[in-house]
Amino acid sequence: MFRRRPARELSADDLLSTLGRLTAQARAGAELQRARVELAEALQREMLPAALPGVPGVRAAAAYAPARNGLDIGGDWYDGFPLPGGRLAFCIGDVQGHDVEAAAFMGQIRMGLRAVAGGGADPGVVLARANELLLSVDSPLFATCTFLTFDPVTWEVVAARAGHPPGVWATADGRSGIAEETGGAPLGVLPGETYPVTYWRLAPRGAFALLTDGVVEGPSFPIEAGLAEAARRVRDRAPTGDPADVAAAVMDVAEFTGHTDDAAVVVLCYDRADRDNG
Repeated sequence: MFRRRPARELSADDLLSTLGRLTAQARAGAELQRARVELAEALQREMLPAALPGVPGVRAAAAYAPARNGLDIGGDWYDGFPLPGGRLAFCIGDVQGHDVEAAAFMGQIRMGLRAVAGGGADPGVVLARANELLLSVDSPLFATCTFLTFDPVTWEVVAARAGHPPGVWATADGRSGIAEETGGAPLGVLPGETYPVTYWRLAPRGAFALLTDGVVEGPSFPIEAGLAEAARRVRDRAPTGDPADVAAAVMDVAEFTGHTDDAAVVVLCYDRADRDNG
């Protein structure tokens, strides 16, 4: 029978040396992670627009809250830009991944959507072409997205969704609801995917909000409850006509969800009287 050799007793110097080496390794790992987070935050700040476009009768604003744990940076994004012919485009999305890779992927999506939409395609075609573009780069990441256009002449909104939570709306006369248009799969998942388009004409005065799941869903908060609360807050604030005020109220829903992910909101407030007087 073999006898186990007694373990060598470490001296105080050995212990200090071992602890010093482990501490240095942990510090290096923490500094690397911090550098990656800071880079992702910088990328995200540069890629998100400083302001959103508007026209007489329509004003837009956005709100963004970073992840609670400080590491999940780079997922949520939004954009807004004018289109040929006077229309406006707005979109919001969520990359299913974080850190520097997600921030870079977010930039690819944003630029891809702008490039495709500039050709005058409807939102369903824009998402379909963006989907094929993302599949061509062979990335393991994918993204959800809502893309819509607004025509200030016809007062019509055209929208399509790619695996993204629905928006919420309210009118100044007290009606509100959830925009439950049919959607398709997230971008970057299925080749040849199509995205149904929904058309609706705006009421004379009101607001609607696009949002990410970090706003309305949390560990113990179902998304249905979050959407209902977001719709209520849009209804309560719509009469102010201030998109920044509405966006802040919707973003506060995230405080109830206990969100740990990014959260983003885009709000459009509209008033046909302002358009006609503009």
